[in-house]
Amino acid sequence: MATRTATQALRRQNFTFAADGSHAACLASCADSGWYVESWRLPQDGTPAAPTALPLPGNRPESPRSQLLPLPDGSVLACRHDGERHDLVRLSYGELATVEQPLGSLRLAGLRLLPLPAATGADPRTPVAVALGSDTRPATTAWLVRTDGSEPERVAEIPGLHGGGTWLDHTGTLLALDRVNAGLVRSVVLDLRTGRTTPLLEIGPQSNDRLVLFDPDSRFAMVRSDAPGTDRLGWGVLGTGEPLRFPECLHVAGMLLRPVALRTAADGPRVAVQIDHGAGSALALWRPSAGRLDPLPVPPGRLGAVGHWGGAGLRLPYSSPDHPAALATLDVDALLAHGPLPAVSGPAPLPLQLAPLASGLPGPWRDTVLPWQPGGVRPVRTEPAGWRLDGSTPPADGGRWQSAQSLELAGPAGPLEAVVYGGDAWLSSPHLVLALHGGPADAWRLEFDPALQRMAAEGLAVVAPNQRGSTGYGVAHALAIRGAWGGPDLEDVLYLLEGIAGQRAALGLEPPALFGVSYGAFLALLAAAHAPVEQVSRCAVVAPFLSGARLLAEAAPPVRALATRLGGDEPIADARGPRDLMQLAHRLGAPLLMVHGSRDEVVPVSQSRTLRHELLRIGRIEGEDFRYVEATGSGHEVLADEGAAVLHELLAAFLRTGRPG
Repeated sequence: MATRTATQALRRQNFTFAADGSHAACLASCADSGWYVESWRLPQDGTPAAPTALPLPGNRPESPRSQLLPLPDGSVLACRHDGERHDLVRLSYGELATVEQPLGSLRLAGLRLLPLPAATGADPRTPVAVALGSDTRPATTAWLVRTDGSEPERVAEIPGLHGGGTWLDHTGTLLALDRVNAGLVRSVVLDLRTGRTTPLLEIGPQSNDRLVLFDPDSRFAMVRSDAPGTDRLGWGVLGTGEPLRFPECLHVAGMLLRPVALRTAADGPRVAVQIDHGAGSALALWRPSAGRLDPLPVPPGRLGAVGHWGGAGLRLPYSSPDHPAALATLDVDALLAHGPLPAVSGPAPLPLQLAPLASGLPGPWRDTVLPWQPGGVRPVRTEPAGWRLDGSTPPADGGRWQSAQSLELAGPAGPLEAVVYGGDAWLSSPHLVLALHGGPADAWRLEFDPALQRMAAEGLAVVAPNQRGSTGYGVAHALAIRGAWGGPDLEDVLYLLEGIAGQRAALGLEPPALFGVSYGAFLALLAAAHAPVEQVSRCAVVAPFLSGARLLAEAAPPVRALATRLGGDEPIADARGPRDLMQLAHRLGAPLLMVHGSRDEVVPVSQSRTLRHELLRIGRIEGEDFRYVEATGSGHEVLADEGAAVLHELLAAFLRTGRPG
C-alpha cells in the first residue's frame, strides 16, 4: 500500500460512513484544485481520524455530484451521475497512483447507494452495497454491487418511488424504504431474498410515516410522522404492540430536529439529535429513559447531518467560519458533564438598527450551543473536554483563519440573520462587501467558505445575509419568493444597502460592494441596477443569469424543472419593472467584474456572454467599466475547480480596489 500524507483540503462535502464505522469518505478540494475523493481511517482506539487523498489518474477532477460509500478496507465505492447514466467505480490505494476499478454502468432516471451492514470487503464476491434506481414508470429497482468486477445483480423491482433506507437486520436482508404512493409516504420493508415488500408503518389513515433510525438488537425505532397533526419525531419498540410515542421535547417550533446517530448503552437507547435553525447547528442527546433533550456544548458552527456512534465516540462532520470542514469526535458523557460553554463580554457592534441574534433555541441550551451576543456577550471559541476535531486544514502561513459571527439585521419585513466577518467593528471597515448566496433555495451557514475567507483575509468586512427566500427560517421565509424572483429578496437587499451605505457615509467611508454567485449573482446585479449610485461602490458576480425566463430558455432539463418549481418563470408586475438584466444593463453604473465557467452545466455561459455583448453595445468599455473573465473548462462550481485560488484572489482584489483591469 502506498504511503500518502493528508491533503490540505479547504472544502469537504458529501460525508458518508462505512457500515462498521471503520472509515468515512467525502469529496474534497484544495485551494487550487478540483474535487477529489478522500478516505478517512477512523481508529477505534481513540487516536485521531486521518484523511488520505484518492486523486484520479491524470489529475482528472471528481464530479461534485458523485455519491460515495467507504468500504471497510479503506477503498471507496463511487457512483458518478451523468444524466441518466450512472457509473459505478471502486477507488483504492495503489503504489504509484489511485486504482480506479470500473464496476458497471446503469441507465435510468436516478440512482443512489446504500452500504450493506454485513460488508467486510475481504471477499470481492460478497456484496458491499445496494443500488436503488428509479425511472419514470414509476418503479424502483434494487441491485447488489460487488467489487469483483461483475456487473450489478438485479434482485428486486417494485412499483412506486422509494426513498430513505434503513436496515432492519445485521445481514443486509431486510431494508426499510419510504414509499411514495397517492401523495402519501409510508414505510415498507423490502426483502432482498424474495424481492417483495410488506407494510411497516401506517400510523394514521392519511399520515406520512417514515422510519428514521433503527437498532436491530433492541428493535428501538425513531420515526417521523404527521399523524399527531404536525410533522414530529417519535419513538417506539417495533413488534411489541406498544403504541408509538411523540414526546413534546422532540418537537421544537421553527427548528429542524435530525436524529443523526443511535447507540444503545446501559441506560437504554441514546440518540444524537442535530438541531438546525438559521445559519448554525446545535447538538443534543435524547434518551427515552430521561424523557428530555440534553444540550451538548459543541463549539459554534455547522454539523453535517450524518454521523456514526461507535466505541471510539460519536463522529460527525463539522465546519465553522474559521475551521474548514473535518470530522469531529465526541465523548458524549464528557460533554454532558462539561456544562455550558463559558462566555465573556465584548464590545457591541456599531448601531445599524442591529440587534444581537439569539440562537432561537428554547429552554436550557439557549445560552450554550449557538453564537450570539445578548448585551454584547458571545461565547469564547474553546473546545470543551469531550470534543476533538481531526483533519481541519490550518492556513498555509501558520496563522489563523478569519472568524465570523451571526448578527440580526433589521429588514423591511422583519429581522434578517447575516454571517458577518470583520469583528465588532465590521461596519467601520475601510471596505465592506454585501455577499448574496446562490440557490435561491439555499442560505449562508456558519461554516468555512473559501471565497468569503479570502475576502476577509484581504481586509474586507463581509456581511452575508439570509434574505427572504433563504432556507432554515421556516416555510414562509423560504417561499416568499416563489413566483417572485427578485421581489421580496431584492427589497431586503436594497433595504440593507441603504442602511449600511448611509451609516458608512456618516463615517466618511465608501459604500458597500456587492458580490453574488449564481442566483445571488442575478440578485446582486438587480440590486446594482436599482440602488442609487451612492449606495454601491462596485459589483462582482460569478455565474449570473439574466432573468428567470432567459435561464429557462437555455438551461438543461433538471435546471428548468427546478426553476419552474420555484416559480422562476413568473414575471413580477410592480413599480420596479421587469427583472431582466438585458433591460437593466444601462443602469449598471458601478465597476463590474463577471466570472463564468465555460462549461457551466447549471447556468449556461451564454448568459454572461450575452450581458457582456449588451454592455459593449451600449458603449461600456471592457477593461475600464467592466471586466469579463471566462474560466476555460470550469463548470458551475468555478470557485472550487482547478485554478480557483486565482479567481478568489481576483475577486478579493477587485472588491477591495474596484479596478476591473
